[in-house]
Amino acid sequence: MTTITRWTVEIVETLPHLEGGRYEIIDGELHVTHQPHVRHQITCDNIIVALGGWSLATGAGRTIQAPGLIFADDEAVAPDLVWISRARLTDVIGDDGKLHAAPDLIVEIVSPGKANEERDREKKLALYDRRGVPEYWIVDWQAMTVDVFRRDDEALRRVATLQPGDVITSPLLPGFSCEIGRFFAI
Repeated sequence: MTTITRWTVEIVETLPHLEGGRYEIIDGELHVTHQPHVRHQITCDNIIVALGGWSLATGAGRTIQAPGLIFADDEAVAPDLVWISRARLTDVIGDDGKLHAAPDLIVEIVSPGKANEERDREKKLALYDRRGVPEYWIVDWQAMTVDVFRRDDEALRRVATLQPGDVITSPLLPGFSCEIGRFFAI
């Protein structure tokens, strides 16, 4: 029996497809997740409606749900949602239909459980930081919070933790604003 010490996209492509399963590779480590809670999906839909509606109205960019994002052979993830500016869209999407460069904004919606929290709040934050993602939102539907990380000169840094009643805006999204409670509405 061979022990795999560093997972790659090529190795993962040989695995059987799991219905509702998602394979992600962070720093060569394989992470397998399953179909999320319905509140996770509702929260994602609500963000798509708000951010996607603004994007379509302004023509500023595109929201894409759960795209394949391949930074390297041993760094391939599927964020819950990304936003890419119209100006960068063709540069980010590869011929294979996957993203191969950092989107302008990545949104991860935390699923319950310690491993899920660690993956989104630590491992993916570190990956997105290394790969130059300008802005990262960690959305927690259970706590009803959004942690906003923005790149300064050196790194992604938390600039706010927002909750219902607060309004989210971003220098990347001129004219976009949304009351945080709308993200969690059922």
